[in-house]
Amino acid sequence: MKTSKAERVNQRNAILAAFLGWTFDAFDFFVLAFVIEDVARAFGRTRPDIALTITLALATRPIGAVLFGMMADRFGRRLPLMINVGFYAAISVLSGLAPTYRIFLILRMLFGVGMGGEWGVGASLALESVSPKWRGLFSGLLQEGYSVGYLLAALAFRAVYVPVHAVYPDTAWRVMFFLGGLPALLSLFIRAKVREPEAWHEHRTDWTTYRRSILRHWPRFLYLVLLMAMMSFMSHGTQDLYPTFLLQQRLYTPAQTADITMISMVGAILGGLCFGYYSDRAGRRRAMITAALGGALVVPLWIAAPNLALITLGAFLMQFFVQGAWGVIPAHINELTPGSIRGFFPGFAYQLGVLVASSITYLEAVLGEHFSYAQAMGVLAAVVMVGVVLVTALGPENHRVTFRHTPAPDA
Repeated sequence: MKTSKAERVNQRNAILAAFLGWTFDAFDFFVLAFVIEDVARAFGRTRPDIALTITLALATRPIGAVLFGMMADRFGRRLPLMINVGFYAAISVLSGLAPTYRIFLILRMLFGVGMGGEWGVGASLALESVSPKWRGLFSGLLQEGYSVGYLLAALAFRAVYVPVHAVYPDTAWRVMFFLGGLPALLSLFIRAKVREPEAWHEHRTDWTTYRRSILRHWPRFLYLVLLMAMMSFMSHGTQDLYPTFLLQQRLYTPAQTADITMISMVGAILGGLCFGYYSDRAGRRRAMITAALGGALVVPLWIAAPNLALITLGAFLMQFFVQGAWGVIPAHINELTPGSIRGFFPGFAYQLGVLVASSITYLEAVLGEHFSYAQAMGVLAAVVMVGVVLVTALGPENHRVTFRHTPAPDA
């Protein structure tokens, strides 16, 4: 049975809303990666001090996953997503107005709450709306909203920060955070164009059943936390301080750093789509393992290449494989989750994994200042990718399971 035109339109709108929500969330997060030096100078702090605000933003993400995830399971996906987008957009603008380091740190922790709530709600909204046979491909598309956000942050750094910095060097970094207020407009699109997926209506339960479902599946939950911790070590370990490495150790200009980052994010987007599609054919675990092994092989090129062209190639390939593995994640962990807790369970597991891995940015900054960023990032990346392979290989898989009591028609 074919889907109706109205159903196809809603599928498209649901995917677009989730994709843009994650894109803008990532944009607001990665803005800081490009202006660490400026923020440190503005507040009279060190680079590791500012890297600590990234770590703490990652550490508070589970709070948002709980709050917004439980709202999504009880009241639907749309309203929590609207509130979430408005919240993190407002916090980004306030970060640009922060008068002191302490206030900036608190605001970044609050931003982490917003960031932690978006992924689980957006992923459940999108993946409950599409056909199982295309779930891997759309999983890759959804997850690479993160890479598009990073790309847009790099583009804003080049197109907005660089010219503003030439005239107002002390305040250019604040303008970058002001741009983070624009995503609030997305909430209007969600309200007007997106409806709740049928899978949510079918699995909606009372609080007693909801709690029992969570407790009954705790072994699966612990495995997902471990998997997401390893995945977060891999992604944040290869992304958050890479602009700092390019600027401070390789001595590239801001424009060159932005260009390399944008090219690497093109690789990330392609990787997410390719491995997401591959996972529909070969299975989720095989796709993730293949991508992680590919990332391990390109570590030397990514961190120690002798010239700009090869560093750029290494950055492209690294994010192709890292985000290739990540492109499978939304489909994989939603398929491993009971329908009645799909708004809460994957997002909370994801963000607890981020909490476990949140030390990676601060650790790399400290080791990078004492040794070199190349040594710190290269060794940690290689070790973590081997860990991703092992944890993925030893875990379960539920490829293409239906999310509906009554299977949805094929698209």
